[in-house]
Amino acid sequence: MAITKAKKQDILAKLETVRDSADAIVFVHYKGLTVANTTAMRKQLREKGVGYFVAKKTLMQRAFGEKFEGTMPELGGEIAIAYSEDAIAPAQNIKEFTTKYKDNLAIVGGVFQGVFKDKAEMVAIASIPPLDTLRAMFAQLVNSPRQRFAVVLSKVAETKA
Repeated sequence: MAITKAKKQDILAKLETVRDSADAIVFVHYKGLTVANTTAMRKQLREKGVGYFVAKKTLMQRAFGEKFEGTMPELGGEIAIAYSEDAIAPAQNIKEFTTKYKDNLAIVGGVFQGVFKDKAEMVAIASIPPLDTLRAMFAQLVNSPRQRFAVVLSKVAETKA
């Protein structure tokens, strides 16, 4: 069924808003996903601050094509976008769903901080641990020498006593 010109203008305006406000956009290939699974996925993404939107590829090309650095990845099949102001959240959350719906969902590429990225780069970005985990790893890294030094001092105190 054809989309009216007014509806296309609305979709294009939504894509331009996403383009201007989102720090990261992930192009998602979906096929054969049930309505119930899609609804559940959208709800979980929304709770994590990630938007999910389906649009025609030609409208995506018009909205994103010349606005970012690099070349836009090849968008084949049914494509949706996941976006957020958090740079890593869309890729991480979509990666979780690609493991859950292996045959129906796949990352095709995306935009990360104003630059087009291919599939491999977006999957690598999705593999970055969450910010809380990174903070914990940094705290452990900073605290580790102190802990070792304390252990050495206690051993020296034991041998002298």
